[in-house]
Amino acid sequence: MPEPLIRPARPDDEPALARLDRETWSPLHEVRPEPPAPDEPFFHPACGPDAHQVAEYDGRVVGYVRLGHPTGMPTNAHVLQIRGLAVAEEARRRGARRISLRVLGPNTVARALYASEGFTVEGVLPGEFHLDGRYVDDVLMGQSLV
Repeated sequence: MPEPLIRPARPDDEPALARLDRETWSPLHEVRPEPPAPDEPFFHPACGPDAHQVAEYDGRVVGYVRLGHPTGMPTNAHVLQIRGLAVAEEARRRGARRISLRVLGPNTVARALYASEGFTVEGVLPGEFHLDGRYVDDVLMGQSLV
């Protein structure tokens, strides 16, 4: 079975990314009132290929993450924000019935994000790691895909 590949986007990814954007559009997570038009470009001057990481599986684009600065102000130019994320349905149909992850206990921001996406805490390994002079928990989170 081929391994998934995460790589920077290339200009020639545009048709596949535009298709993915249309296929995954939903009013549950998109502020646009309708899906992108079939002829609408995916890349724009403010967010070209360099703003995207692409997930590729078996030679096909199956996901992306778009990163950008939250504002144009120099005072937070050191911050990148996830500005878009999509995963193809075909990538979800690999036979998995659940998805799980591990997150460090002190990382409350990430834990809140995962919880907002339906992940629940399924276990905690207290003091599992010794980092920066203190012991931190390893939090196990998961959710059903069926």
